[in-house]
Amino acid sequence: MLTEAMTALAAAGGTAVVQAAGTDVWTGFRQQVAGWFGRGNAQRESAELERLDQTASALEVAGPEQAERVRLRQEASWEAWFIAFLERLEDEEREQAAAELGALLRQHTSQGGVSAGQGGIAAGRDVNLKAEHGSIVAGVLHGGATIGTPTQPDPSQG
Repeated sequence: MLTEAMTALAAAGGTAVVQAAGTDVWTGFRQQVAGWFGRGNAQRESAELERLDQTASALEVAGPEQAERVRLRQEASWEAWFIAFLERLEDEEREQAAAELGALLRQHTSQGGVSAGQGGIAAGRDVNLKAEHGSIVAGVLHGGATIGTPTQPDPSQG
């Protein structure tokens, strides 16, 4: 049975895999994840690379109506895969693997792991959305939000 921290780490791993797929960081990140699972076994690492590529492909071909459902399914699948892998390890090896996974995920986010797929934007800091001249602005938020007082329009703008 995994600790709560390891289960949370597995969930973060699943999310990171899905968020990285199809972005600029994907190639390096997928190699690191496969290496983590492979643990020095080239055959297992190769199998994980294939599994990671299948995930990227599933996310890429999902239509707009299916994208969110596919993303959630892939995240859950990877979370379960990380959990199953950690559970198979002996206690000492499990602790080491969890520490390595945590380091891998921290490295991923510190190296610009915040990313978006084609047609999207992502930021690891503040984002200001502004609509001008009757345009509409929309955004998807993953995390907290602060709403400030909007500036008053110039009287000449109507």
